[in-house]
Amino acid sequence: MYPITKTIISTFSGKLEITIKNGIKHLNTKNANYSYGALQLILKFGLNKINLKKVNSVLLLGLGGGSVIQTLRDDFNYQKHITAVDIDPVIIDIAKTEFDIKDSSTLKIICQDALQYVHQNTQQFDLIIIDLFIDIDVPKQFLELPFWETIIKSKSSNGVILFNGSLEKEKSQNLKKVIAFLKSKVYKVEVYDKINRVNTVVITQSL
Repeated sequence: MYPITKTIISTFSGKLEITIKNGIKHLNTKNANYSYGALQLILKFGLNKINLKKVNSVLLLGLGGGSVIQTLRDDFNYQKHITAVDIDPVIIDIAKTEFDIKDSSTLKIICQDALQYVHQNTQQFDLIIIDLFIDIDVPKQFLELPFWETIIKSKSSNGVILFNGSLEKEKSQNLKKVIAFLKSKVYKVEVYDKINRVNTVVITQSL
């Protein structure tokens, strides 16, 4: 257990806790690390598999506290444009006030349901990061083919998709269907199981 500096209630995410570990601020839900802890290391693992020099635009679905943005900027020196989408205005406010993740010329933060956003989106991105959780759960609509069909349309011709999920058995079966669908589109799909002992990371890119 780590000292809790603040507790915030979110309609979407329930009770959120800001804690301090080794002098670093973390954002947690009841059952999961949302940002700046284990989750940040999982996404960094995935980003290490991607050639970011070829990435000129990033779409981040699921902002959390913004730790993946910090990772991109500080660990990979990625200074190009990022569009971040999160359904939860409380989470967005925490990212801004607690972690200094704010709109700028190279970061646009949008408060919207990710499903609604991708259906309306007309822009294509070189990297799409899908990190969509409510506590420890990936909402089922993000493991269904209509969502992934739309994601493919939002990906540039040589773009990459990075998916992070913590999946129970039923949703693992759904993810297998998604992977089969992506392979049928002649994409290279790399699957890394049990990252941080529980998460599955999937990286999709053109052959």
